[in-house]
Amino acid sequence: MSADLAAALLASTLTMAVPLLLAALGELIAERAGVLNIGLEGMLLGGAFAALTVALLSGSVALGVAAALAVGAGLGGLLALFVAHWNANQVVAGTALNLLAAGITGVAYRAVFGVTGAALTITGAPALPLPGLSTLPVLGPFFNQTLIGYAAFALVPVVGGWLAYSLGGLRLRMVGENPHAAETQGVAVRRVRLAALVCCGMLAAAGGAFLSIAYANTFVEGMSAGRGFIALAIVIVGRRSAPGIMVAALCFGFATALQFHFQALGLAVPFQFFLILPYVLTLLVLAGFAGRAAAPAALGQPYER
Repeated sequence: MSADLAAALLASTLTMAVPLLLAALGELIAERAGVLNIGLEGMLLGGAFAALTVALLSGSVALGVAAALAVGAGLGGLLALFVAHWNANQVVAGTALNLLAAGITGVAYRAVFGVTGAALTITGAPALPLPGLSTLPVLGPFFNQTLIGYAAFALVPVVGGWLAYSLGGLRLRMVGENPHAAETQGVAVRRVRLAALVCCGMLAAAGGAFLSIAYANTFVEGMSAGRGFIALAIVIVGRRSAPGIMVAALCFGFATALQFHFQALGLAVPFQFFLILPYVLTLLVLAGFAGRAAAPAALGQPYER
């Protein structure tokens, strides 16, 4: 493999990994609080639409990202209302959130931009190459990313360190392991789960914003394309640790990037074969890791005081 091809493959891998990494880090925080957030797909989609629409209408990418974060926080708070306050089934509530986001973004897309959406294109977030490092052979793409891309990888030690060493992280993990014991220590369980889901929503929506204003520079209905469910698998494969999640996200990003490069080679293979690669990988790793990855003891369980 030539150095240019390796650099191009690495650049594609990083681009594909960023939204997965952001959504998976959000899911890690939610699961550590005892909430299984199936609604990641809807949060990604809502963030993508909000970011693109606001950035297009205002001419500011920063405002687009801020809008995505606000929408993600709102969706996270809505999910928390059902699963943390009313103790609804977490899988059902998350699925309903996915359907809600898909419906609202589809209707809003047609209402604002028409059926074709011909005007739905923006310049997008620029890459910010680091002087000297971005020109390194092969590894240069690591240092030539958008601000969202840099932030995604910078959040890995921040989230990991906060969960492991901070008082807030300890309280969050207590809620996920034994919420009743946490309550006896004065921890407001429902409030912690609300904060965890709001944070999860913001991170997932940031991943959606990356898709629409840093990767595609447009919005297409259903453009999350199952990434929310892949992020759920990444949390399992990464053994619910931030560094493991980053490695898993890069592996899934590599599998996604391969499909584009294989198609570019013009091989005598149906293109549908390459399109299913990331999803086949998801099924394989879930089959191999789901039974061995330790989950928080109270994950998915409703909390009754």
